[in-house]
Amino acid sequence: MSTESQTCISRVQSIYQQNYGYPELCVKSPGRINLIGEHTDYNLGFVLPAAIDKAIYIAMGKRTDAEIHLIAADVNESFSVSITELSKSSLEWPNYIMGIVDQLSKLGLPIGGFNAVIAGDVPLGAGLSSSAALECAAVFALNELFGLALSKLEMVKLAQRAENQFVGLQCGIMDMFASMFGKAGEVIRLDCRSLEYHYTPFNQRGIKIVLLDTCVKHSLASTEYNVRRKECEFGVSEIQKNHPAVCSLRDVNTDMLLAIQNKVDKKVFNRCKFIVEEIKRLQDACIDLEHNDMIAFGEKMYMTHAGLSNLYEVSCKELDFLAAFSKGKESVLGARMMGGGFGGCTINLVKEELVEEFILEAEFAFEKEFDTKLKSYIVSIGDGTSLVSID
Repeated sequence: MSTESQTCISRVQSIYQQNYGYPELCVKSPGRINLIGEHTDYNLGFVLPAAIDKAIYIAMGKRTDAEIHLIAADVNESFSVSITELSKSSLEWPNYIMGIVDQLSKLGLPIGGFNAVIAGDVPLGAGLSSSAALECAAVFALNELFGLALSKLEMVKLAQRAENQFVGLQCGIMDMFASMFGKAGEVIRLDCRSLEYHYTPFNQRGIKIVLLDTCVKHSLASTEYNVRRKECEFGVSEIQKNHPAVCSLRDVNTDMLLAIQNKVDKKVFNRCKFIVEEIKRLQDACIDLEHNDMIAFGEKMYMTHAGLSNLYEVSCKELDFLAAFSKGKESVLGARMMGGGFGGCTINLVKEELVEEFILEAEFAFEKEFDTKLKSYIVSIGDGTSLVSID
């Protein structure tokens, strides 16, 4: 366990003890990266995510009443509410936990009041799905605390519903699935329609995964995310007029898409075009991994970025700058923006011996261009949500 992880565990445990006594359990739930396959999950395609070695930690224990008392250590905020009076908070972070409680209550599962302290080392707003990590940490902890006997898949589905229905973001299932099912050294090839999945080794020999954080916040992400989903759904509805068996863009081929090109708005066509191409690109990229062809895999990452920027229009000038900067470096095998868009990180596959040089050059170029400091993180592929021992 890393020093950062141990520090977070000690911190949530210490703050919990100061406020509530000894915690009954502590859970770790990681953030995620996605190597390729962006915005394909809610279109029922394929994704290729992995859990990382940065996580949200939650210490938890039962109360004798029906109250929920929460402390977010990283922002020094507290929140309390009755289980019977859940409503969205302007603080935002409690909504992810209340959303989980709301879903458990709708299922009639027997939970009572609880205390919880949260901290983490997942960079917020960087596109690493700290919100999904928090939701998975909360549902996993409550499942253990109250003996609910939910399976991992049931918890993932519940966490997705919490974000869709309580938080209000119409996200797909990828983030929660990766956080819950992650496995060290492996990426997850997830079929978002059937939820069938298998692990594929990701050969990091000689390669480091470097995240370059623009520190641009996702001010448009929630609204535009939902807009993109509706645009894709509209495209599907037009295709269904001639192909009623089509259920999502997963079922669409190039000929079907071209048949509606003059019948829909250009934006709708471009959104659908990107998704159809991205689903095929991911399947080809998985073959690259099987053949250990990281150069071909990296080229597909660049193609994904171009599509996200030009067709799906979820990039921003800072992300485009970093992707173009990386493409000009022999030290980088592949790079693209990652996550919902409008800010956050680029993910870069960098030759191990040139990582420090690459980061320094990127920081210098970014600050010169935008007069803003660039943050960077080197991440490894780690295990998914789990209990952690407490002292």
